[in-house]
Parts: sequence; C-alpha cells; structure tokens
Amino acid sequence: MKMQVPAQIKELAEKTVEQAEKAFTTFIEAAHKSVDMVPHPATDISKKTLSLTQQNMKAAFDHARNLLHATDLQHFMQIQSDFLKTQFTTAQEQMKQLGGDVMASTKKAASNEKTG
Repeated sequence: MKMQVPAQIKELAEKTVEQAEKAFTTFIEAAHKSVDMVPHPATDISKKTLSLTQQNMKAAFDHARNLLHATDLQHFMQIQSDFLKTQFTTAQEQMKQLGGDVMASTKKAASNEKTG
C-alpha cells in the first residue's frame, strides 16, 4: 500500500526538522562553550556527554528525514526498525565509553588527592 503524502506537507515537515536541527545545534554550541568556561574535574566527561548527545541527535534528525521518504508502510517500519537496532547498539557502546571515562576520572581524582 503506497503512502501518498502531499508535497506541501512533506516540504513543511522537512523544514520543521531542519529548523529543529538548527535550534539544537545552537543549543549544543552554547553548552560546549559553557563547559569550556568552567574548569572542573568532570569537564572531560561533560564534553564527552555533549558530543555523544550531538551524535545521537544528528542520528535522530537523519532518521526523521529518512521517514519522510518512506514509500509505504513496510518501508516506514523497516526504516524505524533499522534505526532502533542501530541506536540500541550505539547506546550500549556509549554507555561503555562513558563508564570507562568515569572510572578513569575517578581513579585520577583519587590519585591526585593522595599525592596532593
């Protein structure tokens, strides 16, 4: 069953995704600047978290664009399924990275306290 989405609706949806992405980019840039201005032991972890958030949101915006080009319900569901699988794998990998970073930061802080 083909999905017929009027061109005007598709164009409006694409513009909405684009505007949301621009707004998010502005927000994430401000957040990066804010983190850089406040030296703190957790700064590296904050930067890493912001970077991962940025990657995840880019994937979400790309996904939204892909959904707009689905030709039928089966294609739509395949796009959704592929995205969820990829994001699940990505989330697991990101949690491992952050966990490792937190452990390294904790060890470093403990080491500095002993020697300081």
